Amino acid sequence: MYSTLQQYFGFDQFRAGQEPVIQSLLNGHSAAAIFPTGSGKSLCYQLPALHLPHLTLVVSPLLALIQDQLDFLQSKGIHAASIQSMQTAAEAADVYKRVSEGEIKILFISVERLNNERFRTFLKQVPISLMVVDEAHCISEWGHNFRPDYLKLAAYREQFSINQVLLLTATATDKVIQDMAEKFHIESEHITLTGSYRANLNLSVLGVDEQNKLPCLVPWLESKAGQAGIIYVTLQKTAEQVAEALSQAGIKAIAYHAGLGNEQRQLIQQQFMDGQLPLIVATIAFGMGIDKSDIRFVVHYDLPKSIENYAQEIGRAGRDGKTSECLVLANKNNLNILENFVHADTPEASAVDFIIHEIQQAQGQWEVVMNSLSAQSNIRLLALKTLLVYLELEAVIEPAYSYYAEYKYKLLVPETELVGRFHGERAQFVQTILATSDKARTWSSLNFERMQSQVQCDRSRVLTALDYLDQQGLIELQTKQMTQVYKIDKSNITNDLRDELITRFLQKEQSEIQRIHHLLDFFASDQCLNWQLADYFSDRRLQTQCGHCSVCVGQPAVMPVVPALTPLQQFDPVQLSQSIAEKLGEHDSYILRARFLCGLTTPIFTRLKVRQLPGFASLENYRFSDVVNWISKNNK
Repeated sequence: MYSTLQQYFGFDQFRAGQEPVIQSLLNGHSAAAIFPTGSGKSLCYQLPALHLPHLTLVVSPLLALIQDQLDFLQSKGIHAASIQSMQTAAEAADVYKRVSEGEIKILFISVERLNNERFRTFLKQVPISLMVVDEAHCISEWGHNFRPDYLKLAAYREQFSINQVLLLTATATDKVIQDMAEKFHIESEHITLTGSYRANLNLSVLGVDEQNKLPCLVPWLESKAGQAGIIYVTLQKTAEQVAEALSQAGIKAIAYHAGLGNEQRQLIQQQFMDGQLPLIVATIAFGMGIDKSDIRFVVHYDLPKSIENYAQEIGRAGRDGKTSECLVLANKNNLNILENFVHADTPEASAVDFIIHEIQQAQGQWEVVMNSLSAQSNIRLLALKTLLVYLELEAVIEPAYSYYAEYKYKLLVPETELVGRFHGERAQFVQTILATSDKARTWSSLNFERMQSQVQCDRSRVLTALDYLDQQGLIELQTKQMTQVYKIDKSNITNDLRDELITRFLQKEQSEIQRIHHLLDFFASDQCLNWQLADYFSDRRLQTQCGHCSVCVGQPAVMPVVPALTPLQQFDPVQLSQSIAEKLGEHDSYILRARFLCGLTTPIFTRLKVRQLPGFASLENYRFSDVVNWISKNNK
């Protein structure tokens, strides 16, 4: 173990927590590592992967994270690869081939890749020693970043006969750790927590109202000229406004958010990593996978979404161990906006009715194309995935399989040469695939029904054959329109089901809103900030005050008084929402009008392009529930 550490990674000793995790894996156990951001979680699978006999499969939530890890491993001479949508067909085929031949030791995928029937068929043929789940708190419904697809990972582990699992996260409360461990049968002695406290981070909270944020921030940034830093904001337009204001004040800054094109985002990120752009003003779209060791400061211009997000975002500072500053400009002005983001993910009762009706109308199986169903039901994609998970837990639906509705291929060699590579039954089988496909000028589409009429065969055998031909460079294969197929049990659709589902969403909504209030209480507290963080994340190692946060140095935040909003009663609800009511037509509802006025997007709003309509986001500073009540009272 130590010789591998020295030979491949150039270290003589492990960081805190790494050795017990690695030892657990090498002894054949599953394990979990809860380490702060930047403290070396990745080594916990990189080193064992070199000793384990078969593939290490790493499931990660973001492409940026994957690319950074790949670059690092390849620089160390470790055979690693990824399968992802940005690759060309030839690149993907090469990875499939190298994994099949056992050349690749570590394969990175996004969690969504496992929805791919073709990929799952491929994985069943590959021996896998270890599944690594990065950002493993996404598994837990009680985590701050729950992702429904992560709930399926435990079942995939069984499906692919993977003996060992490693769960990695920087942010997990006791409840989340317990939930993760139970799902993957990890014993408590193989769970390693190293503590969240980092002595080189100086945490400061400054209570300041909105109009004074920039006047406070500019001199603070001037004292850090030339140092690398990130300023986090909530909204895309705020990122643009703050970057522009700082540039006008002589501080070079650039905005980064999801509204920019892919190439532009990648360029900004690369320039930041290279030191050409020292200061980024960003939404939370920026930062995941940023492994820049010399970030000297992180500023939260707006409040973070949760304590977990705060811990993750400040964790990007000072990874080289040198002193770094973490500043929050705090007030309660945006409390309603933060709460409203939570409400945006709660589906209307009528939308839940629509989904239940769709299941009741299905015969035998229910086929779902997620984007289409999201648009039809007017439920945002993440909330729709969550709803489907809830229906799974109620045994109304059960995932059977997923498939691409369309498999297209073009021949890269003459058909006679391709078929000539095989003999006997195999040659006949390949010839049947080609002969029964729907042919266009260049591309052919697999026609599975026509093929079944000529030869009885399992669908997976056809896909395996196409995969093989693709890997060998004989065809170029393309897949389109993922369809999830569910088995359904209508007997579990009870009279109470709809109310139970809505209640569950409302409970989740309330839990998220409590998380926001917990965050505000944390920043306004007169207790040591680091001690509070350690307590929240079950770290019992920090027993005293840190001595260097803003509370410990005698400067607890004093929150400014929130300016009073104009009473809703002074507005005309009919006039304000007239444009959206006309646009919605038969879909009009109090909830949708309120979402429009509060600036909350939904699939139907995207389709109707309502952002351009007068009145959109005109009440974004008001509490969503108050706007709903106000509209309903004035429309009776």
